[in-house]
Amino acid sequence: MRAVRFGRFGGPEVLEIVDLPDPRPGAGEIRVRVRAAGINASDWKKRRGLIDRELELPRTLGHEAAGIVDEVGDDVSGVAVGDRVLGVSPYGAAQAELAVLSSWAPVPDSLDWARAAAIPAAAETAARALDQLGVAAGSTVLVSGASGSVGSAAVQFAVARGAHVIGTGSPGTHAALRALGAEAVAYGAGMPDRVRALAPGGVDLALDVAGSGVLPELVELTGAPERVLTVADFRGARRTGVRFSRGDTGRATYALDRAARMAGAGRFSVPVGRTFPLPEVADAHRVGETGTVRGKLVLLVG
Repeated sequence: MRAVRFGRFGGPEVLEIVDLPDPRPGAGEIRVRVRAAGINASDWKKRRGLIDRELELPRTLGHEAAGIVDEVGDDVSGVAVGDRVLGVSPYGAAQAELAVLSSWAPVPDSLDWARAAAIPAAAETAARALDQLGVAAGSTVLVSGASGSVGSAAVQFAVARGAHVIGTGSPGTHAALRALGAEAVAYGAGMPDRVRALAPGGVDLALDVAGSGVLPELVELTGAPERVLTVADFRGARRTGVRFSRGDTGRATYALDRAARMAGAGRFSVPVGRTFPLPEVADAHRVGETGTVRGKLVLLVG
């Protein structure tokens, strides 16, 4: 099969499309013929050696994909060859023609492959963060960076839980945030005052998905660092006492099925900013690192 791989750290030019042996699913896993695979900031951070540098090279990339099941491992039920699914690769090898998935959910007929592939990582990250914060009906929640893929997923899940959601974003994103059910405020200087104007009773909890240095302001708004969680600012979390969430303490894999069902009912989506064919993965990384495209970047494989 063809797959994305890099053999040294560096810029997008180190990425190559290579032929690798077809993977086989183990117990509790399935294999899909990939139709689309999501691209995340962690992909270019790994390529540049900013995270997981200690792992052996060469390395493949990609943790989420959507495609058609073509092999089912032992101890798997409820899914069959030919089914359309979206899911997560535990091996970081989803940007390929074939991928093994450890968690998955059916793809609704109303979703195209690109929109399906954009869901898994954003949905799992958002649900895990909301769970760890304890977001429930009646909570007032501030989502910093609400217009991105994880942020918009967090807004939709929090609204579905019955929370009052305030989301920060640039003015151009406010209409979209309101359409998701959030009250929108501009980030930048004066943000805390704008939030207080919308929530005179205070903010119960805050989630940072942008990593833009706002953790001290979020602590101020909520009243305590334990009421704030970030998925994007590890150093800021250490300085402020805020919790930092990664998936190494358990993942909210149930969110894949929940997001897929909500998407099928028209109540959940992750915005797709641009798609690229698999051979143009280096161009996708260049675009992603500029931060100029709003929405998820997706590789079209099949």
